[in-house]
Amino acid sequence: MQNLVEQPVGIIGGTGLMALEGLQITGERSTANAWGIPSSVLTSGLLGQQNVLFLARHGNPHRIPPHQINYRANVQALFDAGVRTLVGVNAVGGIHPDMGPAHIVIPDQLIDYTWGRSGTFFEGELDNVTHIDFTWPYNESARAILIEQAERLGLSFSSHGVYGATQGPRLETAAEVRRMERDGCDLAGMTGMPEAALAAELGMRYVSLCLVVNYAAGKTDTAITMADIQRAIDDGMVAVKTLLKDSVAGLGALQTKA
Repeated sequence: MQNLVEQPVGIIGGTGLMALEGLQITGERSTANAWGIPSSVLTSGLLGQQNVLFLARHGNPHRIPPHQINYRANVQALFDAGVRTLVGVNAVGGIHPDMGPAHIVIPDQLIDYTWGRSGTFFEGELDNVTHIDFTWPYNESARAILIEQAERLGLSFSSHGVYGATQGPRLETAAEVRRMERDGCDLAGMTGMPEAALAAELGMRYVSLCLVVNYAAGKTDTAITMADIQRAIDDGMVAVKTLLKDSVAGLGALQTKA
């Protein structure tokens, strides 16, 4: 049986994070499972002294749209490789006025607006119906580690926020964003679900690390352009990578806890 201390921390990279700089690569593996083929190979290595497994959510190159990602294959592959603490990095739109481009958010809640995605491992020929407690979708111990390191680094970040998961791949309308704001959403993203729920079904510690890459539709008087989004990614992703590098040791230490 694999020693818990040796279990890797998993990182799923989204838009702007298709590879993890600073990772001392020790291997790559292509792996399929009962749910199909993951978006990319699993890249294993050391980030500092911590074992890490990295997966590019949209593939590398970036080619799989949010609604066609095989979330089940991705999460299962990481679980099968020993990951029990998983960080999902998400590029999002900012709804809350304090969450503008290049701002980092470590959300504590989410609302799911997606539809038609394969969002559970519990289907098909089951012995019994299974319901998971999803009251708190993000692991508080993992969130605390990211928050502590973000504070230490002096980053511009928010320690709480509600992630609204939309279907994509199109961006939202201004009316949709107004509805999301009335619902209590602070962020609009396309990949937060069903990833978080699948991790919960497998008993993994899941945390989201969000980079705001644009103000959501209707929050400014200007159109959202991919050039503006890319600039925010370029400006903010350095801080995201630094935060990951400084947090993985603490996240890895969670592996020894029940």
